[in-house]
Amino acid sequence: MSAPLLSLRGVSVRLPRGADREFALQDVDLDVAAGEILCVVGESGSGKSLTATAILGLLPAPRVTLAGGRILFEGEDLARLPPARLRAIRGARIGMIFQEPMTALNPVMPVGRQIAEVLEEHGGDLARVPALLAEVGIPDPPAAARAYPHELSGGQRQRAMIAMALAMEPRLLIADEPTTALDVTTQARILALIREIQARRGTGVLFITHDFGVVAEIADRVAVMQRGRIVETGPARQVLEAPSHPYTRALIAAVPPLAPPRRPATPPGPAVLEVEDLRKTYRSGGLFARRRSVEALKGVSFTLHRGETLGIVGESGSGKSTIARALVRLLPTDGGSIRLDGAELRATSRAAFRPMTRHIQMVFQDPFASLNPRRRAGDLIAQGPRIHGASRAEARARAVRMLELVGLDPSAADRFPHEFSGGQRQRIGLARALALEPAVLVADEPVSALDVSVQAQVLRLLAELKARLSLSLVFITHDLRVAAQVCDRILVMHRGEMVEQGETAILFAAPQHPYTQALLASVPGRTWTPTGPEALV
Repeated sequence: MSAPLLSLRGVSVRLPRGADREFALQDVDLDVAAGEILCVVGESGSGKSLTATAILGLLPAPRVTLAGGRILFEGEDLARLPPARLRAIRGARIGMIFQEPMTALNPVMPVGRQIAEVLEEHGGDLARVPALLAEVGIPDPPAAARAYPHELSGGQRQRAMIAMALAMEPRLLIADEPTTALDVTTQARILALIREIQARRGTGVLFITHDFGVVAEIADRVAVMQRGRIVETGPARQVLEAPSHPYTRALIAAVPPLAPPRRPATPPGPAVLEVEDLRKTYRSGGLFARRRSVEALKGVSFTLHRGETLGIVGESGSGKSTIARALVRLLPTDGGSIRLDGAELRATSRAAFRPMTRHIQMVFQDPFASLNPRRRAGDLIAQGPRIHGASRAEARARAVRMLELVGLDPSAADRFPHEFSGGQRQRIGLARALALEPAVLVADEPVSALDVSVQAQVLRLLAELKARLSLSLVFITHDLRVAAQVCDRILVMHRGEMVEQGETAILFAAPQHPYTQALLASVPGRTWTPTGPEALV
């Protein structure tokens, strides 16, 4: 049997004093063979990304350091190579696709120039840049090479990162959550591209993810990490269908199945939110730039009934978040009507709308960006009640009750947002929205960036709060597994238009519109059913 392309033996990484544990990685053993895709899965903080940075010698020393072990790549121990030799291997023999291309790419340098830098550094042919962009499926490669990162879509930026990682035809490709924030159709294209390139070139791939659908779609083998240790490894089918470690079983149990649960047939309640012919056009350009206009919403109409969860799904740019921001008056629209319990919202003045905000609240996609980092959690939650006339003591007491309601200790009121995990911050966002006891909650991708276990906790919490408080939810997501479990009805958006809507079970069983059919066909691991899924609703 040939030696593995990459072999980690006893790798440990030490954290600085004061951290929650001494080691971020402890005695990690991993092998990646040529022509194989190894998926490393686990929750945030399990050590997945740190494993990648340790392999590449990119640890944030001196605070975080390699404390022991061997990292063998093609017979050389990367942990003991001089910096010059390690730089020669990075980019040439080992390529890296980073998790967030918008932050990994230089915003003031054209994409083609950034790819050319890799070729220059390692003696490659600069003329290959357009061919590399064409190979990863970017339309009009010469134009894309001249474009800056912000001028490309999320999927195109990710493809540009892949082109950069593959520029020197590396033997090993490390992909750190390369599809986490992408729509299912773009995600499917990226996964197919990685698989096709890996098979054609015989590249070994270390693929880091927390999405078990992606694992089912692409992995040959799986390694499961928990708190810096490998707790289970094996062939993908074995790990997915017969996991041996309790932690692996818990992770897989938290994955939402794609099949909607059976819901009792109940007549719809009274209409609480009515949207009719909503329109929005974004315009850009001016004196020195070509004027452009994009129709984000093209006459969208729907009704939300009391106690109902209406899901809005579609790709990025389909108009989902534009609808959410329009509903809570964070975005002006060009036409149409939004009625909350019969009261018109769209044409209401700002002064008249303020008292109405207590009846419709929003939970944002990124809780860290939406929470003021300089204010404590209790103050953030109390802010709404204070604006609406509650005394300081009343608002503080309500903030403490809301923290308890979303499953956090009252002592959390005195902590700042950075002192919480991602799941806890999302709970604070929920508590802030619920502090005004709204009739309608607009949730914009509230679990898209969360691990499956934390995602399951937040979704269960939403279901409990919905039942306890008689909430009506507008639930925006690109994760069709989540939509299947939490939504009573689904509205499908495509390029600003509503192309299909209906009861969740019916729409998933027999989608009518070709776009809906394409969305469902693109779900990673759609033929795999999680073992023993937890009930989310």
